[in-house]
Amino acid sequence: MAAEELPSEFDVVILGTGLAESVVAAACSRVGQRVLHLDGRSFYAANWASFTFNSLLTWIQNHEESQPEEVQDWSSLLEEGEELICLSNSDSTSISNLQVFCFTSEEDEEETQSPVAPNTTEEEKGDEEEESAETKETPEETPDTQEEEEEEKEVILTEKEEPQTPQPSEAHTQPEVTRKKISYAQLVKEGRRFNIDLVSKLMYSRGSLVDLLIKSNVSRYAEFKNITRILTYRHGNVEQVPCSRADVFASRQLSVVEKRKLMRFLTSCVEDSEEQQAYNGRPYLEFLKDQQLGDNLQHFLLHSIAMATEETPTEVGLASTRHFLRCLGRYSNTPFLFPVYGLGEIPQCFCRMCAVFGGIYCLRHSVRCLLVDKDTNRCKAVIDSRGQRISCSHFVVEDGYVAAERKRMATPNRRVSRAVLITDSSVLPSDSDQQVSMVTVPPIESGRPAVRMVELCSSTMTCIPGTYLVHLTCQSVGSAYEDLLPVVTNLFCTPESHDQGGPSVLWCLYFNMADGSGVEVDGHDLPSNVYVCSGPDGSLGHEHAIRQAELIFQKILPEEDFCPPAPNPEDIIYDGDSVSGPTEEDDRGETREETGEEDRGETREETGEEDRGETREDTGEEDRGETREDTGEEDRGETREDTGEEDRGETTKETGEEGDVEEQSSR
Repeated sequence: MAAEELPSEFDVVILGTGLAESVVAAACSRVGQRVLHLDGRSFYAANWASFTFNSLLTWIQNHEESQPEEVQDWSSLLEEGEELICLSNSDSTSISNLQVFCFTSEEDEEETQSPVAPNTTEEEKGDEEEESAETKETPEETPDTQEEEEEEKEVILTEKEEPQTPQPSEAHTQPEVTRKKISYAQLVKEGRRFNIDLVSKLMYSRGSLVDLLIKSNVSRYAEFKNITRILTYRHGNVEQVPCSRADVFASRQLSVVEKRKLMRFLTSCVEDSEEQQAYNGRPYLEFLKDQQLGDNLQHFLLHSIAMATEETPTEVGLASTRHFLRCLGRYSNTPFLFPVYGLGEIPQCFCRMCAVFGGIYCLRHSVRCLLVDKDTNRCKAVIDSRGQRISCSHFVVEDGYVAAERKRMATPNRRVSRAVLITDSSVLPSDSDQQVSMVTVPPIESGRPAVRMVELCSSTMTCIPGTYLVHLTCQSVGSAYEDLLPVVTNLFCTPESHDQGGPSVLWCLYFNMADGSGVEVDGHDLPSNVYVCSGPDGSLGHEHAIRQAELIFQKILPEEDFCPPAPNPEDIIYDGDSVSGPTEEDDRGETREETGEEDRGETREETGEEDRGETREDTGEEDRGETREDTGEEDRGETREDTGEEDRGETTKETGEEGDVEEQSSR
């Protein structure tokens, strides 16, 4: 929509399409507010976005080349008694320390020293595609010819012992080539089939986001998959964590005594006890040790179930453990869900709900400044990027658009280290190649943070078949590369791993992202009706964003329900429709009589047709599977008097055909 077509007055103007802003937009639009939702970017969801591989490369290039825009003077639009507050032109400071590496071929390896490797020109990409096409036609010619030139004896051994000899010989000479099945050119060619998230999170099955999706019926706009297994890294190996009762008793890692101890402990954790309260303020690990749990169980409970550290207080660890256990069994044996096509779908689902109820959306369209009433200290209007003055009662803004000196931070500014890997196999191979795994990696060394890893397969529609998409996240100590490289080196095969085995990394991206958990909703040096939404935080769930959105909505509309369920289509009365009157048919073939009652079957009095064996007469009574005519006889099938059709044992009067029931006497 062009700027000149925008209405000049709205109830709520929202800048930024992150998760919290999108939920606020949907909630306000649902209760009848006029909502204008803007974003200066060319894509939805801000730092919550999901990109195709090609779009991610463009995002990386644009971020590296981003330059601040010129500040324009909008003082000419001021009216008497107003003052101007300018907003930031971009939020480029939320992402830093971008580093890209590619290990798919020798040509790409030469470019891995520079982050500019993926940003090739179109001609270079075309050449790579031609080279990859040639290698597809003759995949074994290159290694064989190399071996012939080196030693003829090796070729003879290779031909005689195909399963054994080629792999160690090639791995010894060129380990990165033998494990690569997909080239960088193929990644670019099929890049649209990737959906790569900037933020890595999972949905607790009984978390606030899932409850909100169900309550508001926004869940119908997306599809979800279960996380199939919980894994942990321990003693140099990746092991599966027994979570549910079935997992515990099926586990081969635990002895019978350990299984009984674990089940007894999990049962005792459900409710708070005086014994547990006595450990408040003391480390959770100390509480686990006093429960006579072995090292295996302590590791599983501390790092994989509570997802805590050794310094975590007992009350916090127990609360996390209870939340984990409450979420088990609702949808699967693990407590987590993941949206198909990536986490960027969730903000877009709420934007879709907002648009359904009348919200207006404009991408590549921002707000440059706020017009504030000096007397009331309230924002009266905003000026968009095209110079239009738009009046509003409330303004919601992403924190990246607010100048740092005006923001209030509850905690010191923190950052999150992120890594995105495209690999050729799973960290724990199994019979199924469609496993979606959550992996916890305790601190490898003292002073290093714990790392959370999510491995996605192609069934999540986030990567192409034959590859896995791996997300690593931790609290920043240094740059993302410094924080996460030790974990990548231990779990995956890269040039730095010294041929330790594991899945081969085809392509990887490291970057740091601002942690939004320290941004407050209010208390900023801003007008009283301006509310700030933060970006993604470093936790695994979405509780922070949903709680923030609900708090903002309650400040804007304290008397309204937050994201009430959407009405059924048959309950909506459109302009010009009358509530009472002759029988009208819905889209689903349902009929409302003059009494306003709804038939679950279809009753058509004027035609005399009856479906599903249900008839409601003028009294509005419902007969389940019974049709009571004037004769009082029961028809177990369906009778169509005028059409003469027979359905599943239905009796037709005009033709005289016999079904499963006796013919009714005509009216």
